[in-house]
Amino acid sequence: MPLHKGSGKSDERPMSVNPFFGDANPIGSMNDAPPKHRLPDGPLTPASAYQLVHDELMLDGNSRLNLATFVTTWMEPQAGVLMAECRDKNMIDKDEYPRTAELEKRCVSMLADLWNAPDPSAAVGCSTTGSSEACMLAGMALKRRWALRNTDRYPSREARPNLVMGVNVQVCWDKFCTFWEVEARQVPMEGDRYHLDPRAAAELCDENTIGVIAVLGSTFDGSYEPVKELCAALDDLQKRTGLDIPVHVDGASGAMVAPFLDPDVEWDFRLPRVGSINTSGHKYGLVYPGVGWALWRSAAELPEELVFRVNYLGGDMPTFALNFSRPGAQVVAQYYTFLRLGREGFRAVQQTTRDVAMGLARRIEALGDFRMLTWGDELPVFAFTTKDDVHAYDVYDVSRRLREAGWLVPAYSFPAHREDLSVLRVVCRNGFSEDLAALFLGDLKRLMPELRGQPHPLTKDRAAATGFHH
Repeated sequence: MPLHKGSGKSDERPMSVNPFFGDANPIGSMNDAPPKHRLPDGPLTPASAYQLVHDELMLDGNSRLNLATFVTTWMEPQAGVLMAECRDKNMIDKDEYPRTAELEKRCVSMLADLWNAPDPSAAVGCSTTGSSEACMLAGMALKRRWALRNTDRYPSREARPNLVMGVNVQVCWDKFCTFWEVEARQVPMEGDRYHLDPRAAAELCDENTIGVIAVLGSTFDGSYEPVKELCAALDDLQKRTGLDIPVHVDGASGAMVAPFLDPDVEWDFRLPRVGSINTSGHKYGLVYPGVGWALWRSAAELPEELVFRVNYLGGDMPTFALNFSRPGAQVVAQYYTFLRLGREGFRAVQQTTRDVAMGLARRIEALGDFRMLTWGDELPVFAFTTKDDVHAYDVYDVSRRLREAGWLVPAYSFPAHREDLSVLRVVCRNGFSEDLAALFLGDLKRLMPELRGQPHPLTKDRAAATGFHH
């Protein structure tokens, strides 16, 4: 006799099951190839779907061998576990995930202290999807502050806002000027100066200048721009003309290197004219993509009307961002990295990376064919070109041949007024060890006899041979 007797009702509906819980037809998965450019008619088994995607991704390059990107390509397994545990948390929903929001606030406070804010508790900031979004936010704040100071004449035909910067800025600043209708005034390169000149920047400023951008770590060659000298030139401009021009420091890479390796270099909130700073947590902040940070010296530098208060997901939340929903995993990973390393740990990691860069640069120079532009002694990044007496090959040939060995090293020409100069650039990151540097140098040495034996440079389509990757 059964312990439980059925009800006998014939109209009872079956339980609804999430389609992800059940396997698709296993026979169909064995012989049906799904279309690539439209949704398949039916599902696949999880194993089949995984294998199809996995196999296609095998054709990607090895990220650890990518010496073009500044983006972090290695983290500890514990960081990966934390990120997996937080991948379903929506960063904007601070009411539902208050501890994740608290970790974001702690990161902002740590950065304010690291960047020598006069009162770290008064500094304001937020996480972003990367330094490019952070730059957009900083530029928006600069423009709005300028507009508020010029309400008597803006908007008008005579009052078109402009932003002064070096021609070497990351492309996000060109995007900002295009998207927000700001005139980009760029200081060109001259001779062996590959970034912004302070006096030339001050000369481009006028009553419509919303700010000047200083880059702490140029993507073209890894050099720091002279932020202190720029502020001094703008101080002098204010004395002469009364124009008070703020400075924003794009520290996408250098703001997470200089505080640990170059503490005596004044570039941050120690300089009163620096009103805001951004950095990329997923570059030398040592976190997988994508997380960035934007900080302002105080609330006075961030106009209140740009901060939206949203009563949407259970609480009143101030938000200043270009997007809304995004994962909290990267913010948690940033806090983990700050907690894990501390100042001494960051100093050790960045010093090791700089040592690898400088050592590799010296060994490449010793090959005799190359002229070094930078040595990796600021950002752990260096750029080099072929010497004037090398005619058999060019930097594009070197980049193409290294790619055949698995290494991604970008070759590109410089902007105005140095379009004549084409270089190779090597970005050293945590995870690019001394052993990997030795393997890279060994591959480069093996290529040299063939390159030297060429009748002339062989790379015809330079755009296809390489790319400039930030």
